[in-house]
Amino acid sequence: MTFYLAGGCYWCLDAAYRVLRGVESVVSGFAGGHVVAPTYEAVCTGSTGHAEVVEVTFDESVIPAEVILDAFFTMHDPRQLNRQGNDVGTQYRSAMFPTDANQRELFVAARDRANETWGGGVVTEITDFTEFFPADDYHQDFFAKNPTQGYCLAVAVPKVNKVRAGFAQYLTV
Repeated sequence: MTFYLAGGCYWCLDAAYRVLRGVESVVSGFAGGHVVAPTYEAVCTGSTGHAEVVEVTFDESVIPAEVILDAFFTMHDPRQLNRQGNDVGTQYRSAMFPTDANQRELFVAARDRANETWGGGVVTEITDFTEFFPADDYHQDFFAKNPTQGYCLAVAVPKVNKVRAGFAQYLTV
């Protein structure tokens, strides 16, 4: 199964999902906008309508869809509108892009669980999936390629650690 999820900078979500057993691939990219084949630079302006998204493909016989979604709501703060920490703009919004009615149901249930967990105020949008545009190669698996980069140390590492702590039974290592 494949989910399209946006929760701030895609580097962080990418890094956090890669520690989970059953996750077969993670691709960073863009979805939810109105420009065909947007560039990273264009998305950063906020003018394309796209969010930074990860395409997470996983094996449901190894890790349930609900775990993938609960991890999503653990690795970012879904109460922040159009931002995650110092990353500000609609491209950093919390969003889920279902590809069918079954996914929409899963996403709504996960958002409802998150709203309880976070004590209300979840602003995660659920918008029908239209198209996904992969980011350039240098954005793929960014954390593994740049483990000492300042942003990775300050922002990605804490998110990865939250997932490691909350989903230990699903870790790859």
